[in-house]
Amino acid sequence: MKVLMVITSHDQLGNTGRKTGFWLEELAAPYYVFKDAGVEITLASPKGGRPPLDPKSNEPQFRTDLTLRFEKDTAAEAQLDKTVRLDSVKQEDFDTLFYPGGHGPMWDLAEDKDSIKLIESFIAAGKTIAVVCHSTGALRHVKTPDGKLLVQGKEVTGFTNGEEAEVELTKIVPFLVEDEMLKLGAVFSKVANWGVHVVSDGQLITGQNPHSSGPAAKTLMAALAQKAKPGAAARAS
Repeated sequence: MKVLMVITSHDQLGNTGRKTGFWLEELAAPYYVFKDAGVEITLASPKGGRPPLDPKSNEPQFRTDLTLRFEKDTAAEAQLDKTVRLDSVKQEDFDTLFYPGGHGPMWDLAEDKDSIKLIESFIAAGKTIAVVCHSTGALRHVKTPDGKLLVQGKEVTGFTNGEEAEVELTKIVPFLVEDEMLKLGAVFSKVANWGVHVVSDGQLITGQNPHSSGPAAKTLMAALAQKAKPGAAARAS
């Protein structure tokens, strides 16, 4: 099995002069769900090369056993150094797609035409995908094959207004994930700030926040295993 993980290339936190990027736990936790299950992982980003890490995500209070494992994993670090360019990847080469978050995706992946087309191609191919935290914002322009917004009428989750308020970035981000999903006609599901929450609706799996990234990857793996069972296609039709 092959998974494509798409990471932000954006490193500026609005006009604050502060750095942002991807959130380490949201890469590391799913990465090891996949790696430990024997899944082949490809990392991609809009610009290719080493994507920017949100420095805050590597502060002591946000480190986990898995972020520490990633940092000591020379093969993982080598992969991160050489992410492939997003415009060079094709849906046909992968079984599934996973988007870690961090604030960076709000600026680049949410508007990136290659990202939008990529997600649309996975949906059109009937493949199940997962996005977490701020990367739910990367769904804002994605459409289904019949031209409808992907999230319209779907139950989704992502970084909540309450969580954004707690990190004091409500006025800095280009849009609020929760508000945007509601505006687009999604059913937005959430639990208390920083609680683990994963939602599955059809081909789309979403996670609320960093702590939900590993569980979202596990939910994705379970969905793929279910699909792969003999007779799954017959049951679905």
